[in-house]
Amino acid sequence: MPEPANEATVRTFDVPPGHYDVTVVVRGGTEVLAEARRLMARASPDGGWHRRTFTVNVRTPEAQQNGWDGPGTPGLTLTFTGATPEVRDVEVRAVEVRDVGRAPGGPVALFLAGDSTVTDQAHAPYTGWGQRLPRHFGRGLSVVNHSGSSESAASFLAKPELWAAMEPQVRPGDVALIQFGHNDKQATAAAYRDNLTRITRGITARGGTPVLVTPIVRRRFDGAALGPTGLIVNERGVDLPAEMRAVAAAEGVPLIDLTDDSRRLVEALGPQAAEELYLTREKQDDTHTSEHGATIFADLVAAGLRRLGLVADRFWAP
Repeated sequence: MPEPANEATVRTFDVPPGHYDVTVVVRGGTEVLAEARRLMARASPDGGWHRRTFTVNVRTPEAQQNGWDGPGTPGLTLTFTGATPEVRDVEVRAVEVRDVGRAPGGPVALFLAGDSTVTDQAHAPYTGWGQRLPRHFGRGLSVVNHSGSSESAASFLAKPELWAAMEPQVRPGDVALIQFGHNDKQATAAAYRDNLTRITRGITARGGTPVLVTPIVRRRFDGAALGPTGLIVNERGVDLPAEMRAVAAAEGVPLIDLTDDSRRLVEALGPQAAEELYLTREKQDDTHTSEHGATIFADLVAAGLRRLGLVADRFWAP
């Protein structure tokens, strides 16, 4: 029998860390969240049953990899939520990581390296765009979010639970999205470029494809347009998105200009309407995004990935 619910329905599975193919049958506009509030799939609210299959990364800690939120819950947690969530079937199957010449049916990994605007935030209303990105993908592509609150490009490289933990996981064919800038407040242009270059070269050396992602803007207006703080110009006057663009050009790596994409969106909305994208009303916070804002920014990242053609058609969700 299906499980209707006015509140979230939670299923837990006692499995070790790894990658898992999950198939669910849901209806009623049900959203499927995995682990620390990662949006994996969404059913159409048309009244029919819909089968959704996706690949999820299970790890410890399950949320922010710098331990910001603690270890989380062991195993795999799936949460079915929405206005009238219903779930009929759930299947979970372990899969091997794909590697050249081995386990060709295993998942390709999409790594995320960034700050609090990207990370898997354990507690609402805070939501990183990396948490809303997995819904764009189906079976075979596993989003592995190694971002963390308060991290800069320099601190990401320095902490063993971040760069040193992520780098060995990268395999040929994997893609890594890299967004830093919000916490590089005192970085010189040279130091910022050097740190980004080290990360991109490390991923390339492992056979992966690094993608530099300029940081989302802050809701900091100067009249009708965003001012320097909104456009991620740091306290030293360094235009960090411009420096990231320069690194991408120098290293010949792909770029998603999320700063420019988010700037055009936020400026078009204007100061008042743009509050819905951030935690302005709840927390007087013009940097961190609401669930709605994170979803919109994740859509921009997904559109950038599609333009670059780095994710095979078979991995995109219908």
